[in-house]
Amino acid sequence: MLIALDYDKTYTVDPVLWDDFVQIAQNRGHVVKNVTMRRPDEAIIDAPVEVVYTSRKAKAAVVNADIWIDDSPHWVYQDSL
Repeated sequence: MLIALDYDKTYTVDPVLWDDFVQIAQNRGHVVKNVTMRRPDEAIIDAPVEVVYTSRKAKAAVVNADIWIDDSPHWVYQDSL
């Protein structure tokens, strides 16, 4: 299963919790990716997993995740201005 974990205001709110979650998910054979609306020039350097930059595009248009964990779920299907 592919789990898309938002970075800003989701992962960053409690990194220890999400690091534990990522480790458990990976141990069970799942793939976790941080998916962000940032552009690559707004790099994230401390993410625990691969970061996918959507460059302000709807996240679902870039990543085909089975599960979305996001504090602002509308960005999964909506582009940003």
